Amino acid sequence: MNTTKLYQEDVYLREWQAEITSVLANENDNNLFTLTLDRTAFFPEGGGQSCDIGSIGDYEVIDVQEADDTVLHTVRLMSGQLPPAAEVSAKCTLNWERRFDNMQRHCGEHILSGIFFDMFGGVNRGFHMGQDYMTIDISLEAKPEVTQITYEMALEAELGANKVIWSDAPVTVLRFDNREDAEKMPLRKALAFDEDISIVCVGSVENAADCVACCGTHPSTAGQVGLVKIYKVENYKGMFRIYFEAGARALKDYDTKHNILSELSAGYSSSIEDFPDKLRAQEEKLAAAKNELFHIKKAFIDSHCSRLDELLDSCTANALVYKVPLLSLDDTFNMGKRYMNSCKPLILLYSEKDTSYILVSDGSADCGRLVKEYASFYNGKGGGNKVSARAIFSSSKDADLFADLICKHLK
Repeated sequence: MNTTKLYQEDVYLREWQAEITSVLANENDNNLFTLTLDRTAFFPEGGGQSCDIGSIGDYEVIDVQEADDTVLHTVRLMSGQLPPAAEVSAKCTLNWERRFDNMQRHCGEHILSGIFFDMFGGVNRGFHMGQDYMTIDISLEAKPEVTQITYEMALEAELGANKVIWSDAPVTVLRFDNREDAEKMPLRKALAFDEDISIVCVGSVENAADCVACCGTHPSTAGQVGLVKIYKVENYKGMFRIYFEAGARALKDYDTKHNILSELSAGYSSSIEDFPDKLRAQEEKLAAAKNELFHIKKAFIDSHCSRLDELLDSCTANALVYKVPLLSLDDTFNMGKRYMNSCKPLILLYSEKDTSYILVSDGSADCGRLVKEYASFYNGKGGGNKVSARAIFSSSKDADLFADLICKHLK
């Protein structure tokens, strides 16, 4: 049974009465049923647009699809509800927030795609309405002189799209029974089917900002889109993928990013306008401080290496513990690199900051094996190879006990 599609007659219809014409239980979920109605304003998923949601009677509509001109509504039973029954009249209610969100976004895509075509000869070859943003894939076909879309060019298109929105141009949907009549419209894209054709036109037919076949839902005027905002442009399979948003979502994105920028600029005692300069100056200071710290740290390590060299010259034991203050485990490891493969006694470099040991040797004492076999005795962990290994502990007491055990083991 074909469904009367009320969304094609009035996209602003939010409530209506309909008869449930069939009920099908879901094989995998006892709480899900698929209903058909004699008439529906629920738009089924299609054309890059997500479906409407809402309620049929007391049942929650969570998905809407179309098959053979029949609209299928998936409903979920809430706790304690009885399964729906056929031949029952039910009040249907559309989730208007979701519908209008889809209308704003889909119409925004139409307008932006039309501007890309008009300005740069770019044909929309792909459209996706995601949760966080929308994308269109623009193929440069109609104007051979245009070979790329830069971000600056995309911003020109964004301004052009918003000018259409600010003009509050009318948005009309014209329906045709055959291709011949539909092709008389100023289409920006060739038709993909031969009958039951819906053409969406933004502006007048004589001076359309966009005109293309589409089965989705759209507001009656462009001004209801609110705004269009492009986020980025990237190369994609020989085309240019445009990331953007429209309507309330674009405003929400602006609010979020503006609040972040306001907080960051306030943290630098700066206005938003002066924040980039303040940030660059801070980054320059940080780079200078990092460079100074690098040289100070190198001198500090060199000084400790000189002391360690003196101890090694007089060392007769098979293991030597050397405690390094202030240095992190990674810095201690860099210090230990100077002794890998060359020092006869096993050196245990202790990072007081991270309560951890770096073991280095010439390979005669297998550093990795020693850590693997003994670190766990004192709640330690780590690993390595013959000439170097790390042993990480949660307390200085455990670290000292580990080092003492290794020294005794190698006597």
